[in-house]
Formats: sequence, C-alpha cells, structure tokens
Amino acid sequence: MKTKNLNYLLILLLATIIACKNTSTETTSSFKVWGNCEQCKSTIESSCNVNGVVQKDWNVDSKIMTITFDTAKIKLHAIQKLIAKSGYDNDGFIGDNTTYSNLVECCQYDRKPTDLK
Repeated sequence: MKTKNLNYLLILLLATIIACKNTSTETTSSFKVWGNCEQCKSTIESSCNVNGVVQKDWNVDSKIMTITFDTAKIKLHAIQKLIAKSGYDNDGFIGDNTTYSNLVECCQYDRKPTDLK
C-alpha cells in the first residue's frame, strides 16, 4: 500500500513539473505600418499568415498593427519583414519598392524620402 501511494505521489509530482514547464511563449506587440485603406488592411494582415502568428489586426485609422505571436516560432522582426515584403513600410523595415509600385493606386500611401533606403 505504501508503494502504491508513493507511485501516485511521483506521478502527481511529475505532472506538476510538466505543467509548469509549458509556460506560454505568446506575446503581443504593436507597431506602425503605413497604408491607406481596407484593401491595405487585407494585404498587411494576410502577409502575416504564417506559423506562430496567433492574432493580427491593422487599424486603418491609427495605422497601428497589433499582433499576438508565439516567440518560440517567430520573432517580431521576421513579422515586420514579411509586411515589408508585401510593400508596406513599418517601424522595422522599409517596404519592398517593386512590390510597393505594383500596389493598386489607393494603396500607394505617401512615402517620405527619408523612409526610402
């Protein structure tokens, strides 16, 4: 009987240790992404459809992207780079010039010469 209780105790201890190790690696960040309209919103948000991104929302009025992601799977700079590849300048990277020039006219926001590197 004593051995049986000890086994249950060990199993409970092991389960507790495993549960404590599974801490969340999700974080939420916000940063500016230049753009103009709902079509921009669709393009910007869909550029973040990758493994590790849990939730994303780009606000058309404030130009702020709020994104929740798993830091064990993707880093913030990688997300910002994906957005830049889709043609949109952001706090981390300048949008790809060729992709930007291929955006529909309503999505071509005013770029500052200092933004272009």
